[in-house]
Formats: sequence, structure tokens, C-alpha cells
Amino acid sequence: MTQHQALASPTAVKQSLSKQQYIASDEIATTVYLAQQLGKPLLTEGPAGVGKTELAKSIAAATGRELIRLQCYEGLDETKALYEWEYAKQLLYTQLLRDKLQETLAGASGLAAAADRLAQEEDVFFSMRFLLQRPLLKAILSEQPTVLLIDEIDRADAEFEAFLLEVLSDFQVSVPELGTLSAVHRPFVILTSNNTRELSEALKRRCLYLFIGYPTVEQELDVVRLKVPELNPKLAQQAVQLVQQLRDMDLRKSPSISETLDWAKSLVALNAKQLDAKTLETTLSVLLKHESDLQKVRRRLQITTGGVEVDDDDITAYRRRRD
Repeated sequence: MTQHQALASPTAVKQSLSKQQYIASDEIATTVYLAQQLGKPLLTEGPAGVGKTELAKSIAAATGRELIRLQCYEGLDETKALYEWEYAKQLLYTQLLRDKLQETLAGASGLAAAADRLAQEEDVFFSMRFLLQRPLLKAILSEQPTVLLIDEIDRADAEFEAFLLEVLSDFQVSVPELGTLSAVHRPFVILTSNNTRELSEALKRRCLYLFIGYPTVEQELDVVRLKVPELNPKLAQQAVQLVQQLRDMDLRKSPSISETLDWAKSLVALNAKQLDAKTLETTLSVLLKHESDLQKVRRRLQITTGGVEVDDDDITAYRRRRD
């Protein structure tokens, strides 16, 4: 499917993403469409595991574009994001071409003359063959349209964020030895943030903004049915309802959609027929990643499980009695 076909309208975006098993809301579909139409980067914020990175992957698959990913982290700098020279390769070529270099320098009257002759040949060693392209430059120079995913931008330093603003404004890079390198095709840029720090207003102004939060019961159940169709329908509904209730608790890390799917797959692997106390006790660690959360939820669930099956009435009772 071509980019034009996949992103021809918000409805087309929604349908194209659905074919990639990504269930997009009307807001997501419309914002993705507008980002493409306006040629602006798309900044997606929200809790970890709600599908921000998956959205970028699905857009790339739906449009037939290569996905180029820059994973951000503290200390990330230009050389790791943009380019660097392959000095080891340059040195190897120098050694292999030693005889040729001697011929070039033969007859030079002095060091200055030899340096001048060598300078005339330096373009050989500072050319594209020795330029190691990192994700940003690779996306800019790609001969084919790409999706550039800048993942977890909030983990990078403010200094790198400022550098990124310049790149996203012009989609061109100045390499002193080569000059200005401009984008062959303007990439579809998607930035994700888990909101671990506040991003600059300058960056937000340059982007369309999309917040992706936890889904409703109906939305999450649709995702589970799509991704784990072999899970018993009643068990799927019970599992999703329980996950939704866990998110209402004051946990250190609430379960995300990805953890819901892991839990659904675990229930299938265990051939579980019902959400009884034993199943909950032995599989809660699939949903929760901190011991304090596990202990808190186990104490709370004792109110309703009591060693018996957790059915719809139990869930309703839990909802009434929770804090």
C-alpha cells in the first residue's frame, strides 16, 4: 500500500492501522493524518506501554516506509544520533594506500609542500565512504521515504533536545568536510515521551501533540480479542476489568496494555478456565513489576477473592469497596 493510499484521510489511517493490528481511536487517526498533511513531527506522550512506539511501527508498515529508530538516553550526543567518521577504516585505507601516498609526496621540496599535496587528496578520506550514518542522518539521506522514530525523547538531555530542534526545522545537516546534506525525502517524524521530564515549549511548538492514555474497558478488550483471540471471551473480559481496577489503585507502576497482553497470553499458556485465587496469586507478577505493588494488590484482592473464583459479582463488589 502506498503512503497516499494509507494516509489519504483519517478514516483511511484508521483502516490501514487496523490492518497492522493497531486499534486507533478517531483522535489518533485524525492527528496522524494531520501530521502527514502538515509535514510536522508528531509528539506522542503517555504512560509506558500504551502503544506509542507501536504506533510508529504500524505507520511504517501501513505506508511501506522503512522505520528508522533513534533510542534516546541520558548522555546521547550528536555523534551517536547524527554521524561520526570511521577513523579505524580511514587508518586502514591509509596503510593500504601507503605506497600510493609515497608516490604523491615524492619530490616535495619540504614539509609545507608535502602538506599541500596531501591536502589535495584529503577529500578521498573525508567522503561518504567513511561517514558512519547514525539514525538522524540516515533518515535524512535515505533514497526512499522513511518513518523516523525518536523514542523516549524525555530521557535525553535538554542540550540534545535543543540540537534536535535545528535538525527538525530544516531537515538538513552541515558536515564541515562535505558541506550541507539535505533531506531527499522529508521523513515522517514521531517522537515519544513517557513524561519523565517536561519537554521544552520550543519542541512542542514544532510538533503536533497526541496524548495516548490507558484505554477504556471496551478498547482494551478489543485489543485483547485482536491480539490473543484464543483466550476465552469471558476470561478476557474478567482479566481486562481487573487490570482496569488495578490502574485505579495507587501503584508505583500501573499495568500497561503490553502487560495486559502478556497476562492474557499467560492465561492461555496455563490453560486457565477462570480467574480464581490461585491463578491470580501465581500470575500477578506478569502484570506488576514491583514487590510493593504486588503486596498491596494481594492485600486488596483478599477482600473479594477469599480463595474462590473471581466472577463478575466479585469484580462488582470489589469496585464498590475499593478506596
